[in-house]
Amino acid sequence: MPTVRQNISYVYQRFMRGHRPAVKHLAKWILGLLAVALLLEVFLFNINYFTSAGYNTVNLNSKLNLQETADEQYKLTAVNHTLEFSNVNAAVHNIWLNFDYRQPAQELTVKIQFTDDAHRTYFDSTEYTVGVPNVNVSTLSDQSEYINLNTTGLVSNLRIEVAGDDVSYPIKLSDIAINARHPFDFNTTRFVVTAGILLLAFAFRPRSAIYRIGIVAEPRKSKAVIIATVIIEVWLMATFLFMGSNLVGVAAKDYNSGSWNGQGLANTFEVGGDNAQQYAELAKAMADGRLYLGEEPPQWLKDMPDPYDKGARDEAQKATGEPYLFDVAYHDGHYYVYFGVVPVLLFYLPFYLLTGASFPTAIGVLIACVAFVLGCSALLDRFARYHFKRVSLGLYLLLQIPLVVCCGILYLLKFPTFYSLPIMLGLAFSVWGLYFWMRGRATERPEKWYLLGSLCMALVVGCRPQLIVLSLVAFPLFWRTYITKKRLFTPRGAREFACLVAPYAVVAAGLMGYNYARFGALTDFGANYNLTVNDMTKRGWNIGRLAPALFSYFLQPPSVSGVFPYIQPAPFDTTYMGQTIKEVTFGGILACLPVLWVLPFAKRILGMRMAQRSTRTIMGVIVVLLVSGVLLAIMDAEMAGILQRYYADFSFMFLAAVVLLVFIVNENLDPHSTAANLLMRVLLVLVTLSVLYSVLLCFVPETGWFSDVYPWAYQNIMETVQFWT
Repeated sequence: MPTVRQNISYVYQRFMRGHRPAVKHLAKWILGLLAVALLLEVFLFNINYFTSAGYNTVNLNSKLNLQETADEQYKLTAVNHTLEFSNVNAAVHNIWLNFDYRQPAQELTVKIQFTDDAHRTYFDSTEYTVGVPNVNVSTLSDQSEYINLNTTGLVSNLRIEVAGDDVSYPIKLSDIAINARHPFDFNTTRFVVTAGILLLAFAFRPRSAIYRIGIVAEPRKSKAVIIATVIIEVWLMATFLFMGSNLVGVAAKDYNSGSWNGQGLANTFEVGGDNAQQYAELAKAMADGRLYLGEEPPQWLKDMPDPYDKGARDEAQKATGEPYLFDVAYHDGHYYVYFGVVPVLLFYLPFYLLTGASFPTAIGVLIACVAFVLGCSALLDRFARYHFKRVSLGLYLLLQIPLVVCCGILYLLKFPTFYSLPIMLGLAFSVWGLYFWMRGRATERPEKWYLLGSLCMALVVGCRPQLIVLSLVAFPLFWRTYITKKRLFTPRGAREFACLVAPYAVVAAGLMGYNYARFGALTDFGANYNLTVNDMTKRGWNIGRLAPALFSYFLQPPSVSGVFPYIQPAPFDTTYMGQTIKEVTFGGILACLPVLWVLPFAKRILGMRMAQRSTRTIMGVIVVLLVSGVLLAIMDAEMAGILQRYYADFSFMFLAAVVLLVFIVNENLDPHSTAANLLMRVLLVLVTLSVLYSVLLCFVPETGWFSDVYPWAYQNIMETVQFWT
């Protein structure tokens, strides 16, 4: 019997016999691109090292008027945190602030002023000019301690001040120098990212072989590449989630080590405060046989005639000094969780019963994210392989990547809280429900697939109820078979239809029983009893809220700056003369995701499909997706408000519609025609811009995220990108 090594050798030799020229060609290009990435990292990204090599460094320690410590450091204090140097009389190209790395890490805002041949006095911003901007320096980032200056001629006076109120003094300074030689810094992360971008550009170039590999014609090769792509996507998403360690809730020896209990490989811990523990507390309550949370509301809340008036609550809390739980449902003297219960039953309750600890919410978000990416890829493969015959591997990847990257899940990973979990899990159940339905339509014995599909779609209600609108896709998928052709009225058809309907009935019965046990009403999920920033019991529906919400969700252009990550919060103004619930958002999807610019041509493209096929299934699916997306945006605006995480509710519908529209266009073009080549080039540009926006949005500094909790570490990201500063 041959050994494992012999089997591997045999497979390798057999593969190489048939593909040696292609492998050599590919290896040559990969090595060449890695060499380009290496050259960029060594020479371009380390340009400061080369430009400063000839500088004559001048140490200014002797001119410091600061208190010295026992370890020969200089101490900046709340009283004395300004350094001023007169009669420098030198050309100053940079400043080096060498902070002691052994002190507690923090990010400092440094204000620099100077006089030179063009300025006889210190200058600041005016109505028509912008002065020297403040610069952020991390005491734990060597690269940020070198600050390049753009002066004119000789500098006479130099003033350096640690600005801002949120500074932890004293600050230890080891050295200060001008015209310092910048150290060489080979940044491995930057090298890998650069190599990855170059490899992506190579893979998707117009003449790439991936556009000649058919999904249907070469299934093994295409599936291998698709699986590899999904693995890379999942790895990148998991890496991004774990980067925001302050929201993960998992500790190990080398990760969140301050919260590690020293036992086992890892342990969980609570993050986000009391408000973030709702699901964990509900699991504990269920284990004790209760449906309300264990914490007792304060007596003043029970005595209030209207506990849903936030202003009155704040006054009562201030008067008594007794806090209350925010953003939970309050009813009949108890706190309840109004968020969908399925995440608790799926993650929190089993984890608590097994370990006695609280399930880390971020891990649940990651699991749901992985399930969503897998489901999206499988669903897209299903359409490409069985409903369209000319889809190439290149086209599949050009559509799969924005489908999973631009649909809003990256923002849910950025804030993997209990707010994000029901949305993420609802999306995961939705795509798998659609996939199982599609599998069932293509088999002679579809009952098990219909059961699985409808179960997934029904469980969506227990996660994110408004996502149930995606179940409307069932009408174009099954109407022709069971109504038009009257299959429903046959014994077999009735059995199949029962498999479609039964899971909805079972899940609905369970959820209605859960609602009735809590609030005495079958369809009351408790959202109206929410102790939030407005009185949900009186919110109602108002048409005046729609215009600003739809503009923000769809049409608001992105607000950009010239500093990484370039995207800024979008401005918001409204003429709605009432209370608007609004968090920070970053632009509407139609303005910020150019891949959606295919949608204005939907009517003409659908006409192409109607001329090509007698059935209207795909057309119906596209129409339902677009209508569902608009309905979801309206429902979110009316029921809750305008929030960035809500973009994930409806963005997937529009992106999925674009995928099918592009498939239709591709099906009607000659693969080697000028029009087909133009389609690929235009689509490549639109996808690139859409993905770029979505990725940059991940790094926008926000309250509560990594950039806010660990600003000194976030500065390393800034320095990695802005290598020229």
